[in-house]
Amino acid sequence: MARIKYYYDTESCKYERVKVSTWDIVLNSLGFLSFSLILAVGIFYTYNLYFQSPVEARLEKENEELKYYYELLQSELIEASDMLASLQERDDNVYRVIFEAEPIPASIRDAGVGGVNRYREITSKNLEREDLVIDLHQTLDKLKKQMYIQTKSYDELLDMAANKENFFAGIPAIQPVSNDELKRLSSGYGMRMHPILKVMKLHPGIDFSAPKGTPIYATGDGEVKRVHTSLGGYGRQVEIDHGYGYVTKYAHMEMFNVKKGQKVKRGECIGYVGNSGRSTAPHLHYEVHKDNKKINPVHYFHQDLNPTEYEEILRLASIENQALGDF
Repeated sequence: MARIKYYYDTESCKYERVKVSTWDIVLNSLGFLSFSLILAVGIFYTYNLYFQSPVEARLEKENEELKYYYELLQSELIEASDMLASLQERDDNVYRVIFEAEPIPASIRDAGVGGVNRYREITSKNLEREDLVIDLHQTLDKLKKQMYIQTKSYDELLDMAANKENFFAGIPAIQPVSNDELKRLSSGYGMRMHPILKVMKLHPGIDFSAPKGTPIYATGDGEVKRVHTSLGGYGRQVEIDHGYGYVTKYAHMEMFNVKKGQKVKRGECIGYVGNSGRSTAPHLHYEVHKDNKKINPVHYFHQDLNPTEYEEILRLASIENQALGDF
């Protein structure tokens, strides 16, 4: 029941009933509604400003968790990449050096994972943070490919290790003629006087002075790849392929004791010292080639010499004198 309001009329000295018009009711109602609306809007924005809805709170918690696990995964990927880099460095600078294998080129190790459509499935989803997801996938794909390349390298090294007996047997590791007293090395590797031209030239091997008919021995296991005779130059010569990039050459020989394609063992007689070709005295000219490059043979005379003898032969090989034959 609506409350009835009265007012005191001083003229009639009576309480008169307050008469409310329809317009007053409308104005009062509009005022009340406006005030209520303003109050509601204020309460709504104030609540949103200082408080979260349950849905917003749950979404923010999920975002924080996703951010934490993303950063954790990124950290673990970086740690795994660092560990792989350490393995790669050890592979190139230790294991491959031991087996005299070429290091894996950086261009192969970098392991590109290109392809514009590689991540089409991700880009098609229109994700809010698509860049983070693709970056993570790229890092992971590159790491997996680098790991695959490293496993293939280890497979190769395992094959080398399994064949290490053949590898070490093939290395030219002894002197090609009997030289117990170390007196037969007459000219070493390096710049030497040419015996015919009388000019200084690079002598690509070692000369061993010895009487005709002195046995010449294969310095490592291998296969005879060339048996050749020329009137000048190196005269009668033999080349042995030892595998693993090693080839030895024996020149100015008197006679052959092997033929092309024959398998030989270290220490096996392959021929005899002579004076063939352009030679000024009976001797053996001996060369070691590694990966098609002529290298100093004296560094491989380690199997039949003790440290003192090796130091002496290094000294003799360093003397700059005249070679005994063409080179």
